[in-house]
Amino acid sequence: MGFIWFWLVAVMIVGYVVLDGFDLGVGVLHLFLPQNEAERQVSLRSIGPVWDGNEVWLLAGGGTLYFAFPLLYASAFSGFYLPLMIVLWLLIGRGISLELSNHLDIGVWHTLLDRLFGIASALLAIFYGAALANVIRGVPLQADGFFFLPLWTNWMPGANPGILDWYTVIGGLVALVALTLHGALWLTIKVSGELEARARRIVRPLWMVLAALTVVSLIATMAVRPQTLDNYYRYPVTFIVPVGVIASLVGILFFNRKAQPVRAFLSSSVYLFFMLAGACWGLYPTLLPATAGSGPDITLDRAISGPHTLAVGLAWWIFGMTLAVGYVVFVYSRFRGKADATEGGH
Repeated sequence: MGFIWFWLVAVMIVGYVVLDGFDLGVGVLHLFLPQNEAERQVSLRSIGPVWDGNEVWLLAGGGTLYFAFPLLYASAFSGFYLPLMIVLWLLIGRGISLELSNHLDIGVWHTLLDRLFGIASALLAIFYGAALANVIRGVPLQADGFFFLPLWTNWMPGANPGILDWYTVIGGLVALVALTLHGALWLTIKVSGELEARARRIVRPLWMVLAALTVVSLIATMAVRPQTLDNYYRYPVTFIVPVGVIASLVGILFFNRKAQPVRAFLSSSVYLFFMLAGACWGLYPTLLPATAGSGPDITLDRAISGPHTLAVGLAWWIFGMTLAVGYVVFVYSRFRGKADATEGGH
């Protein structure tokens, strides 16, 4: 049962990153890609009907973590209290700016909200990547499973790390570039004209940076936490994960060149899936590793809830996910096609 819940939580995280990832990317591109007010409005309308629904997967993942792995939930939400508060404020700022920008037609406020939307989206992408890198690197767990991390210490991933060090910054940059590329590919599907052409042209330079950062991040992970390769050596068939990462990267560039935006976007989704699934597999069955010299790791066996809780939770999880998936299918099919500058507000 623990194996099932580990991968259910992993699937929900992947679903959140793939779905909310492209609207975060559109937010980052909103800072510089649209060249006039009409293009900015079309850019926002490409994500307007779906951005808040995408964030449901973040809440659902947190709720699932709460009842399936309560020790991990308690430990992570206390130890990462500071960055979680920052993420919460960024989510609030992003939502407010996106909603109000369509209703406040006052020059200075409109510009300010546009900038806030873009900056909050970029910082969220960076913090998500840094958060995953923190989990891979490990945290200074105490014997009771709790810890505290300042925002930074000496920028080194040693026994006394902070949220930000050279390794987690690399993780943040990978997430920023990957989600920006994901957003550019979404725009090639949803917008038209010069904005679509501009989005397609920016894919190649973003792809080159992402390919380089992917290699750097994999080498850095092997240097900081070489144990992440243990599961791969134990089950060599799982080396299909890095092969999938490479194949999806090639697919992004190939389909973008062929002007097949849906396939290019799906390749980007597959890239995000393999990168996250690879990290989960490298950690399994550890949920939150401890840094050298600190307390024991939080493992699946230590953190899992009782059998009755998991059995009841699984029934409700299936019911809730059926509703959520149905809602996603309905919304995306209802708002398929190109966004139009002449449409009403989002």
